[in-house]
Amino acid sequence: MTFETIRLEMDPRGIARLTLARAEKHNALNEQMMREITAACGDLASDAKVRAVILAADGPTFCAGGDLGWMKEQAAKDRAGKIEGAGVLAAMLKTLDELPKPVIARVQGNAFGGGIGMMAVADIVVAAEGVGLALTETRLGLIAATIGPYVVARIGEGWARRTLLSARRFSPEEALTMGLVSRIATPADLDAAVEDEAAAFLACAPGAVAHAKAYVRALTRGNLADPVAFSAEALADRWESEETQAGIAAFLARRPMPWA
Repeated sequence: MTFETIRLEMDPRGIARLTLARAEKHNALNEQMMREITAACGDLASDAKVRAVILAADGPTFCAGGDLGWMKEQAAKDRAGKIEGAGVLAAMLKTLDELPKPVIARVQGNAFGGGIGMMAVADIVVAAEGVGLALTETRLGLIAATIGPYVVARIGEGWARRTLLSARRFSPEEALTMGLVSRIATPADLDAAVEDEAAAFLACAPGAVAHAKAYVRALTRGNLADPVAFSAEALADRWESEETQAGIAAFLARRPMPWA
């Protein structure tokens, strides 16, 4: 599939790079970009060669939130149309959140609104020093509703009450305390830090990584009746998988792991 608002690339190791490519619009999210990100995630999910995904952006801004043109279109729609439009963003976030590959967000510049939503669904977020972050919806009389489930799950109620209500800017250091950011780097060291995080997954079994990601989501958001029993079943599933059996056999025989 040919994309116009994003780029999708992969290196020989299987580390993919999904880049927001609307630098002239500060990578603001319009409907086309949201649909293209969703489609790209489908391609990444089905490609067994992909070991990790770097979510990056062109230009000085990671993502300025919603595109003004898209927001005008939303404002002009009836109630059903507004709900349908929110569904496009919701589908993009859900696809990123459930992508069976680890996602590392490379946040090189400011992120607002939907940009924060993308950070919230990334598994690891590496942010450059000095970037500005904010959930600015209440300044427009809106609320951060579509991204809200992911943001609140990521940072918790206390931080959500502070950031979603007041629309105040916060720093990468505050975001690190919240759990929204995983690691801070100088702008010069940002790519090296992202590479360090992505390369770590090359030593891990791809199926186990995907299973672990789904397992964490189930534990934290699945409303499980018996988490202990669920965990025992999940471990048994891994023990019985061909991937795990091959890995244990290689470990006992002191051979390289088949996925390394």
